[in-house]
Amino acid sequence: MKRIITATVQDRSGVLNRVTGLLQRRQFNIESISVGPTETEGVSKMTLVVEIEDEQRLEQVTKQLNKQIDVLKVSDITDKAIVVRELALIKVASSSQLRSEINGIIDPFRAIVIDVSKDSLAVQITGKPEKIDALLELLRPYGIKEIARTGLTALLRGHQPQVNELTHYTLSK
Repeated sequence: MKRIITATVQDRSGVLNRVTGLLQRRQFNIESISVGPTETEGVSKMTLVVEIEDEQRLEQVTKQLNKQIDVLKVSDITDKAIVVRELALIKVASSSQLRSEINGIIDPFRAIVIDVSKDSLAVQITGKPEKIDALLELLRPYGIKEIARTGLTALLRGHQPQVNELTHYTLSK
């Protein structure tokens, strides 16, 4: 089962290597990893998508990650209310005659052209991985020259009121 794990870590040399080394020693395949600074100076957040067989192994790896030097917090956020996004840059073969056709394909995906050359277009798209995969499938017949994907990055959603917390209104005549 695929799990989305976030780790808040000190922004120091070697932290990424220790985290990925631990997962590699436990034979977990990291499908994607993204790392970047947080709102706190000197602290980074890692978002890892990992294939894990069962809950017991998930708990084991979470505990072991929490024990790592410079790891502040580890969370499995897969089953929580989250916002997930990915960025992809796609270079597509394109002649001047095909550019408007390709623009018509990318427009509904809210993708944008970020570079144009004589024989190609570079497109930027952000969204859920399924959205990016769908656009890639539509662009394949034109000839994809290169793809660069960031991997998932995720945040917990803000507090959402429960149904019983909502104020009930009635319409009066």
